[in-house]
Amino acid sequence: MRKILAGRVYRHFKGKDYKVLVVAQHTETGELCVVYQALYDDFAYYVRPYAMFASEVDREKYPEVEQQYRFELTEEEYD
Repeated sequence: MRKILAGRVYRHFKGKDYKVLVVAQHTETGELCVVYQALYDDFAYYVRPYAMFASEVDREKYPEVEQQYRFELTEEEYD
């Protein structure tokens, strides 16, 4: 599985940027989750299962998308 890095910016395949704050562990299931923040509008916080965050784009649902992964690491820096 792809390694997701805390403190780095990832671009969602729909074009918006998000900063990964931390990779956390669900207290009941032990499942890894990614806690991340939107870098636009209200700068909302989100949690998504690690496997889903790191997954590839569903080509059947989104055949026109060029990005391979749902979230891809960018070179942009945000404070």
